[in-house]
Amino acid sequence: MVWGVVRTVQQSLKYRGGWKGLLEHMYTNGDYPFKFGTCMGVDAAGNKYYENRKDYPFGQHRWVEPGDIHNFDSSSISPEWHGWMVSQNDAPPATAAEDGLIADRQGAIPQLCRSDVPASLDSNVGHRETLVNFHHMHNQSQVRSRGHGIGNPVVGLPPGAADSYYTQPASPYNPASIRPLAAVGETAGGRKYKSAKWADRLQTPEEKAGVAAERAADARRTMEEAQMAQAKRLAAVRSRGMGTIVGGN
Repeated sequence: MVWGVVRTVQQSLKYRGGWKGLLEHMYTNGDYPFKFGTCMGVDAAGNKYYENRKDYPFGQHRWVEPGDIHNFDSSSISPEWHGWMVSQNDAPPATAAEDGLIADRQGAIPQLCRSDVPASLDSNVGHRETLVNFHHMHNQSQVRSRGHGIGNPVVGLPPGAADSYYTQPASPYNPASIRPLAAVGETAGGRKYKSAKWADRLQTPEEKAGVAAERAADARRTMEEAQMAQAKRLAAVRSRGMGTIVGGN
């Protein structure tokens, strides 16, 4: 058993080109640190795709080694290679074998309706827009900040950068739905607040006592002004001799 492990390590060192390649492979594919296979292709992100149908069971016979070992995400696998990874087809993409497979399958599918798709797009993939993917991530839902002002170090999103995933117009996460913060007042200490509730939270006990005293003084002034107005009204009525006034002295 020990000799088998030693031979496996020796073969892995030779296959991976030394200790650096072996340790990097162990870091990226921890479940199978000494996995061997045939490289079937490389995509634009530098991801390498391997296959070994002889030594591994179905479902484990295809795997990917990421191009960016520190920021790899499953969405970094392009759609055409994803179909090969999950065994939807056996022909690696962008090869003559795949083109032949597509032509063979299309010949067996009857044309049910007229199509205006150009001949250059007559494939199993169909029309594709030109996309610019952040770090080759085809699923932009991962490109979001992990907290206020910290960005997302996992995918390399810098702080303050806008999230790339789509949000509905009415979503509170949609920039168009976020109302700018507007202050309605300022405390004596210079702290701005957006509502009366926040004003109460931001005030110190001394400031709250001062506000209460000011409100009491305003209430007294209002009461005095009302009493003076009532006295003037009663005096005006008495001067006209209109009889008994309810509430009068």
